[in-house]
Amino acid sequence: MDFAPSARTQALAERLARFMRDEVAPAESVYAAALSGRSDHRTWRQPAIMETLKEKARAAGLWNLFLPDAEHGAGLSNVDYAPLAEIMGHSFIAPEVFNCSPPDSGNMEVLHRYGTPEQRERWLQPLLAGEIRSAFGMTEPGVASSDATNMQATARIEGDQVVLNGRKWWTTGAGHPHCRFVIFMGLNDPDAEPYKRHMMVICPLDTPGVSIERMLPVFHHYDEPSGHGELSFTEVRVPLANVILGPGRGFEIAQGRLGPGRIHHCMRAIGAAERALSLLCERARARVAFGKPLSELGGNPDIVANLRMAIEQARLLTLKTAWTLDTQGTKAALSLISQIKVVVPAVAQQAADAAIQIHGGAGLSDDFPLTRLFAYARVLRLADGPDEVHRSVIAKLEAKAQAHRESLP
Repeated sequence: MDFAPSARTQALAERLARFMRDEVAPAESVYAAALSGRSDHRTWRQPAIMETLKEKARAAGLWNLFLPDAEHGAGLSNVDYAPLAEIMGHSFIAPEVFNCSPPDSGNMEVLHRYGTPEQRERWLQPLLAGEIRSAFGMTEPGVASSDATNMQATARIEGDQVVLNGRKWWTTGAGHPHCRFVIFMGLNDPDAEPYKRHMMVICPLDTPGVSIERMLPVFHHYDEPSGHGELSFTEVRVPLANVILGPGRGFEIAQGRLGPGRIHHCMRAIGAAERALSLLCERARARVAFGKPLSELGGNPDIVANLRMAIEQARLLTLKTAWTLDTQGTKAALSLISQIKVVVPAVAQQAADAAIQIHGGAGLSDDFPLTRLFAYARVLRLADGPDEVHRSVIAKLEAKAQAHRESLP
């Protein structure tokens, strides 16, 4: 296994880190000051500084870095993109600056891999240009969405139209003023095999029958201006041409979407963990209590050491997953994908929690980004599947692997 970044990735990483230092970091406070602080997404506006940063990033060639297609993206492998995603993970606003922000990145991969020429022209091209945003509707409030086969929302075909009905929530990005469509996953054939019952459909947000009922807070924060919406779909009619890949192919698309996406999530989370650890160490050196710097008190040295080891281990596991996905495909990487999804958010949460503790009362305030880092990591333990589901996948695949080894002569 070779996790060493290519010369091209090293050059991109240097340019990206410099852009983060010179442009993104100074803009974070400007961006935050431009937000309304309200729960009503209709009042949300894209901070002007974001569009300025996007223009600069695109001009600098730091654009669509996630997309492995060389024509529309950077043409990087998962191993090569991973360190870039980690750098972006140091800032909440960075992924959008470089047009690498979820769920747009996942939706772009879906449309690039599975979309028709017409779908790519109408929806993918403006996403690639950063002109619009998008959302992905899968999770539902009325069922245990940890088992996606529980999905109740429907997408039935009537002639040359698809009729959508149901309710989705935690639809990230739905509140963004530039969000123009949601990829809706719904049941289209209840009598088919469990994983061939669903399909994905492009649904413009301005279609009659689509309603954003509310934006959902995470620890009292609405993640303005993107947010997480609860949406209702009532007899929503869209053209049959909006179906992606075809009826019954929803889970197939989802599997293709989630592998790289989870690597992106985890590498960004490692970047967030690094930022939390950096803030922890800075505070521990600067503050004195009982005649000593906090860095020398009690078990604090052990905390720092344990976090350093945990972050390094999480990074290596994620890079191994990326390498396996690149060289052997999604099936071979399934257990590893679930492993990083359990390990990395937990490490990021641990780092944020320890940093909050070192900062004392200040760590609970908005003077530092630690509560948001903690919330971000905690959310990831549920997003794209809860820890328990991933552990179950790991255990089943391990049992199968052990049984195969025992059967060998």
